[in-house]
Amino acid sequence: MGNQFKKEASSSANGQWHRDANGDEKTDYSRWRLFDDQGRQSWRYLESDEEMKKWPQTVYDKHYLGLDTGLPDHKAQTPLQAVQAAMSYLSQLQLPSGSWGSESAGPLMLLPWAVVSLHVTGSPVPPAYAVEIKRYVFSQQHLEDGGWGWHVEGESSAVGTILNYIVLRLLGASPNDARLVKARELLHGYGGATHAPGVAKFLLCVLGVMEWDCVNPFLPEFWLAAESDPTHPSKWYIQTRTNFAPLSYVWSKKWKFAGDATTQSLRKELYTQPQYDEIDFAAHRTSLAQVDNVYPKWWLVNLMNWLTVMLYIPFMRSAATVETAEKRAWELIEAEDRNSEYIGLSVISNAVNMIACVIHDGEDSASVRAHQQTLLRHFWMTADGMTCNVSDGTQAWDTSLAVQAMAAAGAVEQPKYQSTILRAHAFLEDHQLRDNVPDQEKCYRQHRRGGWPWSTRWQGYIISECTAEGLRAVLELQEAHKLNSIASASDIKSAMITPDRLQDSVDCLLHLQNDTGGFGIWDRRKGSHRLAWLEMGEFVGKSMVTLDFVECTAEAISALTTFATFYPEYRAHDVARARKLGIDFVKTAQKPSGGWYAQWGICFAYGGMFALEALALSGETYANSEASRRGCDFLVAMQKEDGGWGESHLALREDEYVQHATSQVVQTAWVCLGLMHARYPQKEVVRRGLQLIMARQQPQGQWLQEGPEGGIEHGVMLFANYKLFWPLRALAEYVRTYGTEL
Repeated sequence: MGNQFKKEASSSANGQWHRDANGDEKTDYSRWRLFDDQGRQSWRYLESDEEMKKWPQTVYDKHYLGLDTGLPDHKAQTPLQAVQAAMSYLSQLQLPSGSWGSESAGPLMLLPWAVVSLHVTGSPVPPAYAVEIKRYVFSQQHLEDGGWGWHVEGESSAVGTILNYIVLRLLGASPNDARLVKARELLHGYGGATHAPGVAKFLLCVLGVMEWDCVNPFLPEFWLAAESDPTHPSKWYIQTRTNFAPLSYVWSKKWKFAGDATTQSLRKELYTQPQYDEIDFAAHRTSLAQVDNVYPKWWLVNLMNWLTVMLYIPFMRSAATVETAEKRAWELIEAEDRNSEYIGLSVISNAVNMIACVIHDGEDSASVRAHQQTLLRHFWMTADGMTCNVSDGTQAWDTSLAVQAMAAAGAVEQPKYQSTILRAHAFLEDHQLRDNVPDQEKCYRQHRRGGWPWSTRWQGYIISECTAEGLRAVLELQEAHKLNSIASASDIKSAMITPDRLQDSVDCLLHLQNDTGGFGIWDRRKGSHRLAWLEMGEFVGKSMVTLDFVECTAEAISALTTFATFYPEYRAHDVARARKLGIDFVKTAQKPSGGWYAQWGICFAYGGMFALEALALSGETYANSEASRRGCDFLVAMQKEDGGWGESHLALREDEYVQHATSQVVQTAWVCLGLMHARYPQKEVVRRGLQLIMARQQPQGQWLQEGPEGGIEHGVMLFANYKLFWPLRALAEYVRTYGTEL
């Protein structure tokens, strides 16, 4: 992929582009290809007919682009037939690496970080990308007021509007476009760019369309505090901690883009004041549109910022201290780049690290070129255009869940699917992390050996859920289905994951458990819950404390329970203790209503599925467990008249079940799975849910995209493969539990 960036950036349309229904440029979708380099996924646009002949479009290309795949229709009349149709479709989407294409988009504040960082570092966005990014951003605009939310389901906000506005302008949209005129009117109604949240102001300063006096300080001196200090960044939530290293470095350098015609124009467009040079930016350091002031800063945070700006910086901040602090921040940036192969924890850390590399290493440095390449992997093509993933994909996560669904459907025993299973297993074997980060204590990383990442081993960050589901997938294939006997007779090479590596996975999970018995996402909690007093997210919260997640906890406990079934002697006492603490946490986290609040999925349906499964694997079902009965009864009470379940993303904000306008296939699958795990006695409730799932299955075996499935804080994420394997798994479990008739 070494020359891909320059090749894409220098390409031209050659007359291939046309106009969509809105009159916007659109690429020729038949020319897009999903490139898969051992799981590292990126989209390529083929310019010549010769390239197209050499690289035909595949079924998975067409599926993710929203094109007709050309696969044959099925006439599924029974749950078993529906299972076979769904499994046939899913298997056709597997990539050469053994993984599946992975969309994890939804937050509309991600694209701007990638686009701005490319622009200011002299890394032009590839033309085909630019065309489709503009189409996607316009598709997410709220036509009634011209604004954008910070996520695809969000109401218009200052942060969403200004960041997506500058994306469109940097990619060539005219300021006279009626849609941008309307967006500008809304933005000015919020008070203009001076009233954007702090992270947006930071990005505007980097772009050179705002002065640094308008931004609250991102002091790199925080890194110089004693690590025993309860407010030291090493104690912060990992996303905030990781992003803060490059943010603090760039802020301290006060670096900004030299400017061009577009940024000069933006200086006039973004503000209510007519003359940029007359704006008192320092007076607007704390200005914030009310719509984005969802999490007002505590008075102490405001006082700290005031003291820093008015006293510390002008009178006390020495050059020697600045140099030492910037050096420490740079060490962490280097470590992040080295340990994630320049991918970063998220697209934000990737983007800001690249800017830091321009400052430290130079625009044409190897580090900047590496970031240029990896940033392209965050972009994802859809039927609506090109969006941006949170990370560089969800390859390991999706593969773990897909093979579990297929195994439940009997794929391992069916010869026509064994190659799919073997290649998926080979992918999981290849992407289990085999070692810890060098000098992990110095860069505030923790034990990762044995874990699985969200995407690939190159990105290098484990997640508790991914480790749990990766372990369960491997145990399901190797132990429950004896995959080794199939592999030995196959031409596909898939080495079995040895017991010591499975034990490493267990060790990894045990390292992640908090003192509450719960599990967070990436690492164990290191700081106090009082860190929430320092919350600075403004439009999003929960950014300072490593929280316990019901779904992460339930999945980890289910994985440990499954492991103990096959390997009862390994760390038996530690595993038993972790399981008990985890189950106790799940019970404690249950709401008085009986539901479980989850955050990675929407919301009570997602949490209920995993919680009920963890309880069932621990021997607690509807028949003998009050927690299970309350959980089931809560979910059953939410069933809609058509037999399905549909939960709005507003549940994430309201902390209670909020009905969606319509039933959702994925959420219906989650609830049915939870009820079946708990052995809920009324089959009719589950049967009606499965009827809805079957009724919405498409002739080729797939399901269409409905509402977003995932959650991120109070916003949403789309997991494009959920609609393929969760309904399949629910149908397969129904067949295993109740038989082939519905």
